Amino acid sequence: MNLENLLNRLTLEEKIGMIHGCGIFETAGVPRLGIPPLKFSDGPMGVRNEFMQDRWVPIGKNDSITYLPSGGALAAAWSPELAYRQGQVLGAEARGRGKDVILGPGINIKRSPLCGRNFEYMSEDPHLIAQIVAPLIRGIQESDVAACVKHFAVNNQETKRMDIDVEIDEAAMREIYLPGFEAAVKEGVHTVMCAYNKVRGHYAGHSAELLDKILRDEWGFEGAVVSDWGAIHDTAEAAKVGMDIEMSYTPDFDDYYFAKPLLKAVRDGSVSESDIDKKVLNVLRLMQKLNMLGGERKRGCYNIPQHRAVAYDVAAESVILLKNEEKLLPLKPEKLKNLLIIGDNATRYHAEIGGSAELKVLYEIHPLLGISGRLGGNCEVTYTRGYAAETYELFDCNTHEISPEINNVKIHPPKPDEDLRREAVRLAAEYENVIFTGGLNHLQDRECFDREDMTLPYRQDDLIEELLAVNPNMIIIMHAGSPVDMSRWASKAKAIVWSYYAGCEGGHALADVLLGNVNPSGHLPETFAVKLNDYSSHSIGEFPGGEDGKVRYSEGNKVGYRHFDTANTEPLFPFGHGLSYTQFALSELSVNGAEIECAVENIGAIPGKAVVQLYAENGLYAFKKIPLNAGEKKQVQFTFEMPEKQKFRIGFSSRDIRLTGEIK
Repeated sequence: MNLENLLNRLTLEEKIGMIHGCGIFETAGVPRLGIPPLKFSDGPMGVRNEFMQDRWVPIGKNDSITYLPSGGALAAAWSPELAYRQGQVLGAEARGRGKDVILGPGINIKRSPLCGRNFEYMSEDPHLIAQIVAPLIRGIQESDVAACVKHFAVNNQETKRMDIDVEIDEAAMREIYLPGFEAAVKEGVHTVMCAYNKVRGHYAGHSAELLDKILRDEWGFEGAVVSDWGAIHDTAEAAKVGMDIEMSYTPDFDDYYFAKPLLKAVRDGSVSESDIDKKVLNVLRLMQKLNMLGGERKRGCYNIPQHRAVAYDVAAESVILLKNEEKLLPLKPEKLKNLLIIGDNATRYHAEIGGSAELKVLYEIHPLLGISGRLGGNCEVTYTRGYAAETYELFDCNTHEISPEINNVKIHPPKPDEDLRREAVRLAAEYENVIFTGGLNHLQDRECFDREDMTLPYRQDDLIEELLAVNPNMIIIMHAGSPVDMSRWASKAKAIVWSYYAGCEGGHALADVLLGNVNPSGHLPETFAVKLNDYSSHSIGEFPGGEDGKVRYSEGNKVGYRHFDTANTEPLFPFGHGLSYTQFALSELSVNGAEIECAVENIGAIPGKAVVQLYAENGLYAFKKIPLNAGEKKQVQFTFEMPEKQKFRIGFSSRDIRLTGEIK
């Protein structure tokens, strides 16, 4: 189809209708020319439930979908192949629900552990993000659905997110905050979402530097740029740059900046119609890529067994064994006669809230169900909550005003209950086998809010110390989307397991790791510090910004492990860390020009997967996840493409380095 001819047949009013929301999640089509509306949906962990056209009121009856592992969990698997498979599921489910654009993945850098949306994001490291986001996008877009990578750019906090002005130097922006987006564009992502914040004095949605110079001119992006909901603040500024579609959260669709005000601006000459034509052409090009303008379009499907199997596979490889002294794990089911499980997160469901990533799901397996179901009738599983956590209810969206700063959750504070704590400690002293399941939930990890500190809520630290005092062999499981302060008890605990929000099959996957059915192969995609001020954003940088409305990224490119290494600060658990129930060794390093080769060997007694990590002078350069049977050795090859002489390190984390060399 000749898109220029189609463009020329459109009236100005029809063009403008195509580039702003006429519903909360769709634009206007042009029925007389066979142009359909463009339909969007949140979010990165699954397709959001259906809403009314003009209100945030759920209306769907058949819209329960597969709850996929979060961005943090996906990155923790360190597997581009699994990222591709998860993308295939997300794309198929979006198309199956009749969507054209799925608003994800989110790939903003985890600059501070306090950011409320870190659970959606992937990593502190741009290379790891790039290697995960590219296959994820490829998988999504196979189903005639556009991925929408977000939030472009340097959007790293929820506090004052609508107008905070980021001051950042060019090197840091290029080395840390942009490579993931560039990788997405080079992969062929069809849409990009602008961020809410300002960058160097300009809103991201108005920024000629971001949207024109970098995105389109340098990277060659030919897709459509979508505003975050409510991110546009001026008609002419946004119209004259590469912003294509304005979406927002209010039902006054005709009054959006790209609606009647834009029509008036074109008619009075303050905005050229040629600027509108560029935007409409980008939308038409997007529709053509998605087979929306005729031709055979894939129909997709959702909530089928094959999709749930992928969710399980990702979850199983995302579980991270942080510590395992005296080989407490795996537990041996045949020897377990009874088991005590403590903690609110053992029975907490996570899918329903969290902001735009919230989902309506068919089911979610929590840890208690996953473990109990795997153990069966020969082991008596006892559960006690241990601590009181908040409860919540969702607002009636007919009466509650929704904005990007307030999501639809009403929280009821917990009532302190010392009886819960005393009962947990009493039982822990009686049981030989005890598991504590704590951490955060989506009342802390959620859109619109940043945490105040890294402290575990609900006095969990006090409880954990009391429990370890009576049962030093207690296994601790932390669920969260960002690091938490474990410094009070980490040295006392013998076994610590970390789980990001792992989707509908998370409880089954966790149980299989604990019981030895799965050998853990997850590795940290971010540094876990001893204390908050060890992170550069809180020590040499600033978070969440000053009273002048600016946040200064004065730490430059010293983000995450780059800062810890430069400052010689010891982390609690380093970037890339993850233990296994077997052991691996690296040897036989050879360098031939730009080719690096080494051998990785499973020197333990059971099969496992090793994550071999290559670091250059400026950070993680490459990695490979290698399955190995007991006693098996494989060769690993890396190609170094940097032009200048470089020293390199190879190991199993940023601090567990086994081989070093130099490319000359």
